[in-house]
Parts: sequence; C-alpha cells; structure tokens
Amino acid sequence: MSVYVGNADSLDIKSLYSVAGKNVLITGGATGIGLMFTEAFVKNGANVYISSRNAKQCQEVATKLTSKGPGKCHAIPLDLASVEACEKLVSEIKSLGVSKLHILINNSGVSWGQSLEEFVEKGWDRVMNLNVKSVFFLTKAALPLLENAATQEDPSRVINIGSIAGIRHQIVPTYSYDVSKSAVHALTRKLANDLASRHITVNAIAPGLVPSKMSNQLTKYASKEALVSGIPLGRAGTPEDMAGVAIFLSSRAGAWVTGAIIPVDGGSVNNVSQPMGTSSL
Repeated sequence: MSVYVGNADSLDIKSLYSVAGKNVLITGGATGIGLMFTEAFVKNGANVYISSRNAKQCQEVATKLTSKGPGKCHAIPLDLASVEACEKLVSEIKSLGVSKLHILINNSGVSWGQSLEEFVEKGWDRVMNLNVKSVFFLTKAALPLLENAATQEDPSRVINIGSIAGIRHQIVPTYSYDVSKSAVHALTRKLANDLASRHITVNAIAPGLVPSKMSNQLTKYASKEALVSGIPLGRAGTPEDMAGVAIFLSSRAGAWVTGAIIPVDGGSVNNVSQPMGTSSL
C-alpha cells in the first residue's frame, strides 16, 4: 500500500482549495445552480465548458464570464436527454483540443409537477431521461478524458447534483423528480465504488431551497416565507453556499472524499418539526 505524505506548502489555503488550470465540464451551467458553479470555477482560474438547452443564453454566459476571467468559459449548447447528445458533447470537447477532463459536474435537470391522478408519461420520461439517464451516459462517455487527468494524489472528480428531495420526499406532487434524485444518489454511490480504482471520485451535492427559475415553481404551493420557515438556519441558499461545496470537492481538500451525498440545505432534512416542502428542484 502506497502512502501519500503532504507538506507544509500543500496546506496553504490557496493551494488546498485551488482549481486553477483545471478543465471543468458543467451541464446546465448557464442557469440556476449550474451558473453558480460556472461563475465560481471561472473566477478561480479554471477552464470551464458549459452545456445548456438554451444556445443563446449559453453563449452569452460564456462570453461574459470569459471577459471577466481569470479562467475561461466555453459554450457547447445541447439538450442532454439522449445518449447521442451525451456522446456528442464529449466529442465537441475533444474537438476543442481537450484531452484531459479534471472535473465533471452533472447538473442538468428538470422537474414536473402534476397530481397523481393526472400525472402523464411525458412528465415521467422527460425527468428521468435528463436527470438520471444523462448522468450515467455522460459520465460513461467522459471516462477516457477523466482517466487521462486522474492521479492517485489528485483524482478526477465527478460531482452529481441531487437534491434533498432525493433524501426526504417533498409534499408537492413532483413524483418523477423526487424519484430521479434518489436514483442520482444511488448511482453516485455505485459509480464511486466502481471508479475508485481508476482514481476518479464520485460525490453528490444535495441542495435544499436555492432561489432559481426552477425552484420558484414551488411558490405555486406555498409562499416564500412558508418555504423558508422550514429551514432551521432561517434562509435560502446562496451562490457561495453552492460554490463552496463544489470547490471543496474539486480541490486537493476533497481528494479523499468519494461516495458522499452532501446535503447543503440549512438543516432542512433534519427538521422534524414540520413536513419538508422544499428542494433545489
């Protein structure tokens, strides 16, 4: 068994949490929580590739963030609900001269709210295809690039975005969404076990209520005040909350963490005083 021993310089805060120069692929990286990740990695000197269904928005984000630097952002707009699209995304990245991928963040997702009696097949398939199938097949397609970047001391990282709704179901009728996020958590643990020998870590972030276009849909069922009242720390999540965990998992600081499902939710999943009605969506 080999033993890795650090040094004093590696414990410097800038070294410990550095992601500078790393190649990062973030799906859904032009909006919501994905955009929070994108901004953080570009701000900290990474080369970021974002994919989004909205081509115009994807390009606008990439242009804006690259102009601010110090990292760079590249737009590759795609709808990743199919296996073919996942494979095309990796091919597009390779065509840009990328031979190594240090970090893959599977963030793209969609929700569907409908009563049990009215719930349609389209609402089930759309959510499961994007939220679960694309996570598996994009990770599969990206494996050669991830392996090219991986070392024992600094493994490549896969970060899947789950939800606290995958830990404790919501009181709103988001049947396929809640199930999909539970599946993402299970897939995370399975891949973490299978990819450890290849020096690739796999973890999941499970956000709680983070303001975004998608989470705003919850106001159909409850006021913002009511949603926040179920959060023990008394507020919704912020870009800093989301970015901090992603940077940790992607840096040297998180190199020995794999198979973890990390709730970032202000304590919501542990609040037994009332039913949980919030999630990142």
